[in-house]
Amino acid sequence: MIIWRRMSHHLALYYKRLLFIVFLVCVGALIATLLPWPMKLIVDNVLYDQPLPDSLQWLAAPIQQYSTFWILAALAFTGLLLHILQRATQMLQGWVETGVGESLGYSLGEELLQKLQGLSLVYHGKTPSGDLIRRVTTDSRCLQELVLGVCVPILTSSVTLLLMFAIMWNLHPGLTLVALAAAVPIPILIKALSPRMTRYTYQHQQSEGRVMSLAEQTLTGLPVIQAFSQEDRHHRQFKQLSEQSMRDYLKSIKAQLEFSVGVSSSTAAGTAVMMLAGGFSVLNGSLSLGELLVFLSYVASLYGPIEVLAYVSSTYASAIARAQRVFEVLDEAPAVVDSGSMVLPTVSKGRGAAIVFNEVEFGYVENEHVLNRISLSVAAGEKIALVGSTGSGKSTLVSLIPRFYDPDAGHIEINGVNLKELSLASVRSHISMVLQDPYLLPITVAENIAYGKPNADRQEIVDAAIAANADEFIRKLPLGYETVLSEHGSDLSGGQRQRLAIARALLKDAPILILDEPTSALDVRTEALFFKALDRLMSGRTSFIIAHRLSTIKGADRIIVLEEGRIVEIGTHEELLKKKGYYHALQYSIAGAEESTMRLAG
Repeated sequence: MIIWRRMSHHLALYYKRLLFIVFLVCVGALIATLLPWPMKLIVDNVLYDQPLPDSLQWLAAPIQQYSTFWILAALAFTGLLLHILQRATQMLQGWVETGVGESLGYSLGEELLQKLQGLSLVYHGKTPSGDLIRRVTTDSRCLQELVLGVCVPILTSSVTLLLMFAIMWNLHPGLTLVALAAAVPIPILIKALSPRMTRYTYQHQQSEGRVMSLAEQTLTGLPVIQAFSQEDRHHRQFKQLSEQSMRDYLKSIKAQLEFSVGVSSSTAAGTAVMMLAGGFSVLNGSLSLGELLVFLSYVASLYGPIEVLAYVSSTYASAIARAQRVFEVLDEAPAVVDSGSMVLPTVSKGRGAAIVFNEVEFGYVENEHVLNRISLSVAAGEKIALVGSTGSGKSTLVSLIPRFYDPDAGHIEINGVNLKELSLASVRSHISMVLQDPYLLPITVAENIAYGKPNADRQEIVDAAIAANADEFIRKLPLGYETVLSEHGSDLSGGQRQRLAIARALLKDAPILILDEPTSALDVRTEALFFKALDRLMSGRTSFIIAHRLSTIKGADRIIVLEEGRIVEIGTHEELLKKKGYYHALQYSIAGAEESTMRLAG
């Protein structure tokens, strides 16, 4: 019941089509019960000239007006018509079910994807993306399985069984009880084997998720794998996970086969007993030959629904296992909650936003802080450079501004408003970012640049590209700005990808800029051209720059030096050099690295 309650909002979207399926199920069941009767009438009432049943006496007078041939032809045509109606009903039901099933799958998949997009980077950092992809694309079909693979078969079988049972009981109560006796072992089999099927199916789904995750990691990390000659290692890992997945799958199949054999044996034994008892009933005159044919036809049809009801437990086990994996995601408490309702007023062009860090602490793992009691006031339009050794917390600090993560203690304000009091959309609409590893989508160059501002016109896109020093290489592409990039922009160089990411951030024209190593993939000449434009565009905007190049750092209004998650020095380039502290030592190591790079480039 918990599943249906939680999934009810998805089912409500398609209730009309679901009700139509129920109607078609009832029509199909009615037709199924009528199918044997033309043959019964032919055998008993035409060939053996027995009187019609009381319920069909109203046909006696019309039939007597025609010859035997025409009566046979009419009954044969009636049988054919019933078969055609049955197939037409099944076809229509199948068509409607397919549409509803796909809609339910995509609807739940949408909810899962929306949930995953709302979960923080902490969750995504600890959960393999391949497993999440499987949950969105495959496990989201659990609702489709429950409705079409469980509920519809149960409804079809139940209606069919009730109608057939009523008719069979009317014909011969004793034989009806014999026929139903075959179904007694089935509930026992369901109780004994269903938990095993659910458990093994869940284990198989988990194993498949691990296989998909490793495949995704291998393909995305292929350059590193090849560079370190680790192909055999990944192949062995994939083989081990695949073999484990196969073992889990075989366990689930074994449980299903044991169940299937038990059910089939039970119904086969019931059919054999039914044939024996029915034959004796005809010989002793308690049942006509035509009625026996109806009975045997019903028994064949009767055990079909009984087996369906039994096998539904296997489908139910699979669907429940998938649903458990879906609920694991839906029940995940978001680390960053979009609980704010305030909207940050739009900042006029040329004015940045004031940002305050107040005693901020943060750690990716509980009780292990990456940032320790960070307090910092940044004026509107100020350019801040963040420097420090690797792991000092530079990228983590700027990631708190767009609320990729929330502080464990303390708070952050923009223009005097606590970030948690603002909606996420409002906060992020005021921020442009260029990350160290630029991510490009497999869409056109123009669409990539306008990703943060979809309504931008072509001239705005071109201006942003020119400012990022990207226009020249873009025009050399096969279709210029309409060239569709490959996955992750792999058909471009690292510097070209970086410049497109910079153009995308510039076009958004937000009052806050976050630049995480924006010039890491640019050569010295390109960097010089880029910064001439970037200085103009950063004017009046609050900017945070993480960089290791002196040319990037020197132009900042203030330099923040971080060490082990703490601010150890603040000042301008000249002020910090005079202190001869952390920055003094750091900048000489930077200068030495740049000199070596220049020497190698020369």
